[in-house]
Amino acid sequence: MFSNWLNLPRNIYLLCLSQIIGMSATTLVILLGGLIGADLAPSTTLATLPITLMVAGLAVFTIPAPLLMKKIGRRNGFIISAITSALSTFLAALAITHHNFFLFCLSTFLLGTHGAFIQQYRFAAVESVQKHLAGKAVGLVLLAGIVAGFLGPEIAKHTKDLFSFPLYAGSFISLSVLFVIAAVMLLLFKNPTSQKQEIRGHERSVKRIIIQPSFFLAVIAASVAYGVMVFIMTATPLHLLKVVHYHFDQTAFVIQSHIVAMFLPSLFTGILIEKFGVFRILVTGILSFLISVLLAINAHSLPLFWITLVVLGVGWNFLFISSTVLLSRSYEHSERFKTQGINDFVVVMSQLLATFFAGSILFGTGWINLNMITLPIILITLTIFVLYRKSLTSPITT
Repeated sequence: MFSNWLNLPRNIYLLCLSQIIGMSATTLVILLGGLIGADLAPSTTLATLPITLMVAGLAVFTIPAPLLMKKIGRRNGFIISAITSALSTFLAALAITHHNFFLFCLSTFLLGTHGAFIQQYRFAAVESVQKHLAGKAVGLVLLAGIVAGFLGPEIAKHTKDLFSFPLYAGSFISLSVLFVIAAVMLLLFKNPTSQKQEIRGHERSVKRIIIQPSFFLAVIAASVAYGVMVFIMTATPLHLLKVVHYHFDQTAFVIQSHIVAMFLPSLFTGILIEKFGVFRILVTGILSFLISVLLAINAHSLPLFWITLVVLGVGWNFLFISSTVLLSRSYEHSERFKTQGINDFVVVMSQLLATFFAGSILFGTGWINLNMITLPIILITLTIFVLYRKSLTSPITT
């Protein structure tokens, strides 16, 4: 298994390093965004607005990002995005320094646009290897999220009081430096396919693509994976710090563990899909969500919160990697940019709604009701998977 990863092309390792930096920024904003928002916003109901706007930036650029890269190449698109992120994180530091909630929200929105390009890393990984290595390539790129899960909160902890900057401003300045490093590294990235090949390829209509069971089942799986996970994850730091008053380091540890649980299974998820099929792994993922929510409803101690977020992360991994494999069955090579863009747009909208309502529902109705809301979504998704089992058990074409 590890020997196959060592023989992967340079693109995969560049994508891994870029994923680490990009995801570190995401985890840092998830950890600090609500806290900074609660301090800067005119009302606590707007505490998670910076996180929501980060997802909104992702949503706005989900379709333009792949279309832009179709014209200028993945390499140039990734580099431009990294430079934009360096500027937006520096802007966030200025916003904190001047206690400007509007400016901080603008900075997280701009940072969110980078997420649209990060979403394309897994597809760029697939394009950079032979088809039989696609699962391993995607798994390795996502596995880099483990490092990000530690790096983001660690940056927050160790640079929050950097020099004489206001609290947390130093964390965003540190991120800005990392994004500059990412932009330089990505100069070594090689576009997998020439633009001429993209133009010559025949493309079906969007309607013909989206009516395929493999497409809409992949979209459902990925949307629920992100929607439910982000909904609970966004509320967790606020609940632990503002409601039950755990220490910052304890809260950071829970989030770090959650991020690790999201990406560590990537070591073997691709192998499990090959052995047991997409259907079984999707069902395992959705059942993990169900267990996580039931644990969350009864969580009254730090160990239980920890277990809840770990199980939630594992469920996300199974659902998201399976959905990526399933989506690859729905498009031809020349159709990949628009198909991936449509898929990611729907997925991001689920994240947008989740982050927008997480704070208000938590402070308005409480932790238990927040988790109860996800139960119907989880059960309906499980029912859909069972009803379309035949479509999910069809062999993967290579």
